[in-house]
Amino acid sequence: MHHLSSCRMMSMKSAKTEKKGTILMHKYEIGKLLGQGTFAKVYHARNLKTGQIVAVKVIDKEKVMKVGLIDQIKREISVMRLIRHPNVVELYEVAKQFFFFAMEYVRGGEFFNKVSKGRLRESAARKYFHQLIASVDFYHSRGVYHRDLKPENILLDETGSLKVSDFGLSALFDTKRQDGLLHTMCGTPAYVAPEVINKRGYDGEKADIWSCGVILLYC
Repeated sequence: MHHLSSCRMMSMKSAKTEKKGTILMHKYEIGKLLGQGTFAKVYHARNLKTGQIVAVKVIDKEKVMKVGLIDQIKREISVMRLIRHPNVVELYEVAKQFFFFAMEYVRGGEFFNKVSKGRLRESAARKYFHQLIASVDFYHSRGVYHRDLKPENILLDETGSLKVSDFGLSALFDTKRQDGLLHTMCGTPAYVAPEVINKRGYDGEKADIWSCGVILLYC
């Protein structure tokens, strides 16, 4: 599924691939590629000082600067620093120039892979939904709106706990206009609230809650 055009990043070649064994930030040894987008790649990595396994996101500096997305990257990092919650992927460390950052490595894969196999038992769906709502309520209390909640942006750890990820399209409370609403269209069409698609101003909290409801339907 594609993001709505107003928030869609321009289509370009993928970011440069880091070689396995490369050392970033003087302590993270790069391993296998976990995933990639237009402007970034995420790698399995190991902290050489502690042995901790992490996920390292590598931003393609030239491409991001060329299309003027530095502020968006900084916002994503600022948001992740604001929200420390058991059901949100944790940010560990950011390089000085913002182009590498180390995050919690979540071993269980995307929630999408789980729900795509068929309906969950009611008890399991209830557990996951409670975790999702707990995380959403927490970052809303910090003035953060995710704006792209969907099963592909939710991960599961080895214990089966849910972790919300990918705050690249998130908004902060202070980005609202004078009418108290957000106006940038973004998200994935199947999961966004009608008022977002209809190009009207929208309440970030209510839009996220709508997306949570759609996710529950897929469970």
